[in-house]
Amino acid sequence: MPLEDSHILNFLDNPVNDRYKSEILDLLIQRINDLCFKECQVDRISCTLTPLCSRRFLLRLRIKNELGMEDLPKFCYSVHKGVVERDFRGKTVVYKPSDSYLFLIDFLDIFFHGDYRKLNKFISFKNWKDALEIFEERIANGESFRYVKSENYFVFKYEDRLHIIFLNKDYVLTNANRENIESLELIKDIIELNSSISFPEIRIILHASQFVEVKVKIPFDIISKLNSDGIASTEGEKKENPDYYFWHQFPKDLEKLSGLCDKITLQMNQFNDLMLTLFINKETYTSTDESRQNIPLRYRDLEEIIDFIEFLYTKFYIIWV
Repeated sequence: MPLEDSHILNFLDNPVNDRYKSEILDLLIQRINDLCFKECQVDRISCTLTPLCSRRFLLRLRIKNELGMEDLPKFCYSVHKGVVERDFRGKTVVYKPSDSYLFLIDFLDIFFHGDYRKLNKFISFKNWKDALEIFEERIANGESFRYVKSENYFVFKYEDRLHIIFLNKDYVLTNANRENIESLELIKDIIELNSSISFPEIRIILHASQFVEVKVKIPFDIISKLNSDGIASTEGEKKENPDYYFWHQFPKDLEKLSGLCDKITLQMNQFNDLMLTLFINKETYTSTDESRQNIPLRYRDLEEIIDFIEFLYTKFYIIWV
């Protein structure tokens, strides 16, 4: 039987073998370096079209660990940057650059080219006033992006694409999708950004180290007009008919959403408005026959929650509490 992945993992997990770990890791690092700096880049056509690591994940490994440009395979990174830029410009790309990491200055060069040097300086030196002036001027001139800034992040949204500047690091996540969301602050930022665009009248509260609370209200004058006998014959009607949706589909959507939220509550207030509260943390929950398994919350999971809130907002005129 040849050596398999499980053999190496079991070997590394065994404390008896601790003294050999550094040797194995040195061999792994050497193999990765050879792959990145020699084998892959020797044929630039292959490196461009079919890199030897899937979706250039070894670049992600280096950038997320804050290695500098001198520690990256330069041609591979230039191709990677080019794919992100071509996708942003709406041009044909070899692959969709989801969850792509770039250095801050390269992100700014692609998305804010004319001002990228000034922005890099302002952001690096935390000169937020001048940086925000540039962003606001671009929006006033018709550029279709929105943003929100918090203590540790700049979050940008271009149409349906999400990009995050990690202010305490020198990199940016572009086209966020399958990556895990690292903090409650970032969850709150993303919800606030979407709220400012699509559903401003909701309440968002960050409970430090616990969860983000999102509270919405469906007014009594809306609820009281819903007909429990509402029927729909087609899938389109089921989506468009408020009566049918509320009495038939809404409970199913809440059940599905319960796997993405820590908790969901529904109650009536003193004015008989329907109060919906979502408690969101950094984990999702998958029920099994044995237990409730916790899996990290991804950007695409949070987008599903946001889409649900936006749908309710447009369908039932949800109002902030």
